[in-house]
Amino acid sequence: MERSAALEAVFEPVTSPSAFEETVERLGTAIRLGLLSPGTRLPSERDLAAELEISRSTLRQALTALVQSGLLLSVRGRGGGTFVTESPPLSVGSTEQIESRLRAVLDYRIVIETGAAVLAAERAGDDDLGRMAALVDQMAATERFEEYRRADIRFHISVAEATGSSRLVSAMTEVQAELSEAIALIPHPEEVLTRSNAQHRRLVATLSRRDSGRAVREIREHLEGTEHILFGLMPAPAG
Repeated sequence: MERSAALEAVFEPVTSPSAFEETVERLGTAIRLGLLSPGTRLPSERDLAAELEISRSTLRQALTALVQSGLLLSVRGRGGGTFVTESPPLSVGSTEQIESRLRAVLDYRIVIETGAAVLAAERAGDDDLGRMAALVDQMAATERFEEYRRADIRFHISVAEATGSSRLVSAMTEVQAELSEAIALIPHPEEVLTRSNAQHRRLVATLSRRDSGRAVREIREHLEGTEHILFGLMPAPAG
């Protein structure tokens, strides 16, 4: 596959701690922008993992998420491989306004979520932690994205509620509402949701240990992963 300079950048080594999510973003963005055109065959799993300098299991998870999102097609047998689909999904309308606002929302979210994690580690009671754990279990049990997303929103608001700050709860609610606009536009592959909820579960355990430093690192990794997924799977404007 002949590569332009822009496409070469897609296959540079992945250095982010969120290797799975960054790989989804890179390949998803390359498909949306036409750098990887319909029908393009990706390098073999072994070669691509070596090129990106990530484990084959991480690459396999990322490719699965992109297949589940309708951007890639996995073909078995002789002549098989992983291909860009002939008709990658597009939005039914322009996403320009959402994309222009998304970065500002995500930056604001970092401030609110990390601050809430610090205070929740200091202040969360058993009832707070129990509610968070129940919501994690609810997300793990459902197969319906709408139910998952409602529990996801409640989970993040519950972290803010555990701080005892009504202003933080209000800010978290605002962030989740704005974020939902963008989330509604992208596919929701099971691989991504499972990984995201595992991060939720680890955060609850960390909050229960009162480890505010680790809680900040974990929520930051979680948010960074969400950013990669949003920008990687956000559909291009139709028309």
